[in-house]
Amino acid sequence: MSIPWLTILWLIPAASSVVVIALPAEKAATAKWVALGASTAAAVWSLLVATRFSTGGARFQLVEDLSWVPAIGARYSLALDGIGLALVLLTALLTPVLIGAGWHEADRSGRTTARGTHGFFALLLAVEAMVLISFVAVDVLLFYLVFEAMLIPMYFLIGGYGSGPSAPAAAVKFLLYNLFGGLLMLAAVIGLYVVTLRSGDGTFSLQAISQLVRTGELNASSSVTHWLFLGFFFAFAVKAPLWPLHSWLPDAAVAATPSSAVLMMAVMDKVGTFAMLRFCLELFPEASATFAPAISVLAVVSILYGAILAIGQTDLLRLIAYTSISHFGFIVLGIFALTAQGQSGSTLYMVNHGISTAALFLIAGFLVTQRGSRLIADYGGTAKVAPVLAGTFLVAGLATLSLPGLAPFVSEFLVLIGTYVRYPVAAVFAALALVLSAVYILWTYQRVFGGPVRTPGPISDLTIRQRVTIAPLLIALVVLGFFPGLLLGVIDPAINYLSSGGTR
Repeated sequence: MSIPWLTILWLIPAASSVVVIALPAEKAATAKWVALGASTAAAVWSLLVATRFSTGGARFQLVEDLSWVPAIGARYSLALDGIGLALVLLTALLTPVLIGAGWHEADRSGRTTARGTHGFFALLLAVEAMVLISFVAVDVLLFYLVFEAMLIPMYFLIGGYGSGPSAPAAAVKFLLYNLFGGLLMLAAVIGLYVVTLRSGDGTFSLQAISQLVRTGELNASSSVTHWLFLGFFFAFAVKAPLWPLHSWLPDAAVAATPSSAVLMMAVMDKVGTFAMLRFCLELFPEASATFAPAISVLAVVSILYGAILAIGQTDLLRLIAYTSISHFGFIVLGIFALTAQGQSGSTLYMVNHGISTAALFLIAGFLVTQRGSRLIADYGGTAKVAPVLAGTFLVAGLATLSLPGLAPFVSEFLVLIGTYVRYPVAAVFAALALVLSAVYILWTYQRVFGGPVRTPGPISDLTIRQRVTIAPLLIALVVLGFFPGLLLGVIDPAINYLSSGGTR
């Protein structure tokens, strides 16, 4: 009997979330350790899954396919390709770091109940499980269900455990934006199923529909496929988030606890850009090519808009949130450049952005938690009293501005090169963000950590726990900066398949 590698992958955090919430109320410390142990077990299992994946093998591997709802042709169908593997590793390896970073976040929340700690860590594990399913689901209906379901635990993480009176409103805004996008996607999923019914047997299988598209047997006009594409793309663009559908992100990021915000920006939002590659390009290649120029314009606007607004922020955490909008613009730009280099760069960018944003936001969160203020003006000279905190923030910040030698540089370079081949003007405008990112990172560092000490109240350096939490992220930024081939060797075969129209 073959081992269900991918089912076990998501089942570890899913089952553990139930165990955590079921623990007695007085076992808060136990709940933390169970969550950390479960997330670590999932991380180890993801590495074992990676050893089972062959870069020279079939595109989809470790396939699991079972009948689910026979009446409509829906199946419990999971499979892993190189793109999914890269993001599975990001999710599984980053989650234990976030649990370690958020060790005391639920304790500090003013909205927790007697079981508040249990709920916090159970919700983190639930989001991880649903994100992992989304990266391996190759049934469109199954993907849609987890795409929507992951919003619920994240809503409670933002509204139930966030700080300040704005947390409930930010949670509602997050939910409404994403539910509206999901509603349009549901209509497109139903429409796609109807189209497959006209072409033969109705199906939600990604491989089956892709085969119909490649052979020209999908019974749908160009106008129909264009509308279906827009239904999928709109939902993914909201989650990505792409300008002008981005406004929920800064509010949610500053309202949530740091670990919840990082889980949202560095992991969950990647489902949107991943799905653009997995579903938009593969199911609607002609529509993708038709809308690519317009989407590239939106991506460039996102890049510059996010960078410019980051420069003008007075709130440290909101500044980092706007940098993510800029970086997601780069990811979308590379995807719709429709070149192998651009798409490889975008996939690598998803991983590198997850690592660099996690490091920068968590370190900023450690500082803000101590001082009790997110305002940049309330800080100054912090490097003199917390040198390790300042040094780690600087490394993470330099990674965010894509300094050569750190991981994001290679991915951003590939995106720009891949874009220049098709849209040279877009690539030139996007490159302006390199200058803008240097401004918002270095100026922020100067204001917060440089100059005379003028921060009232005690500021201490990173604790041992915090240093252990951040160290893997900084090491990963350096290792992937010098050895990007560790991931590109896995990503490129899947990208080549997409770029060649499925002929390899």
